[in-house]
Amino acid sequence: MRISLVIVFCCGLLGCLGAPEGVIPVKDFSIDRYLGKWYEMARLDHSFERGLSAVTAEYSLRDDGGVRVINSGLSTESGERSEAEGRAYFVEDADQGYLKVSFFGPFFGSYIIFELDTEGYEYAFVAGNNTNYLWLLARTPVVSDKVMERFIEQSKALGFATDELIFVKHPTGQEAVQ
Repeated sequence: MRISLVIVFCCGLLGCLGAPEGVIPVKDFSIDRYLGKWYEMARLDHSFERGLSAVTAEYSLRDDGGVRVINSGLSTESGERSEAEGRAYFVEDADQGYLKVSFFGPFFGSYIIFELDTEGYEYAFVAGNNTNYLWLLARTPVVSDKVMERFIEQSKALGFATDELIFVKHPTGQEAVQ
């Protein structure tokens, strides 16, 4: 599967743990509240999601104490849905939004939740190990202008190239509010 092979290649060569300067994982994080389906609203371009729309991530607990990750997206070219299964584990404390995720073998990448709607867990700002990896996730296929503006402002201040964001379309025909 294209998604997992590229992740493996990137993590194997580049070493994907760590955080971009200034990106701090959220505290008082609850994995139980984070579980379930999330819609990708915006992202920076990278090869393992290129050409995909309607991207979602589903999180559930694994028997080994980790988190099962199912990422899927609709190919804009073929219309086919592709899926990749991975696993994630906390890097530090379980109440900190800092996990490592792998879609193949021993290669892990950072998954850092640096902003989270702590009241309802309705949106999350997520970064990888450097400023090339950035996502806005939401529980619904649409977010408010206020959330999108906050995401863009905060991400730009942290050094992410927000002018290069891709706003993800979902089957409802709606896209992230720009």
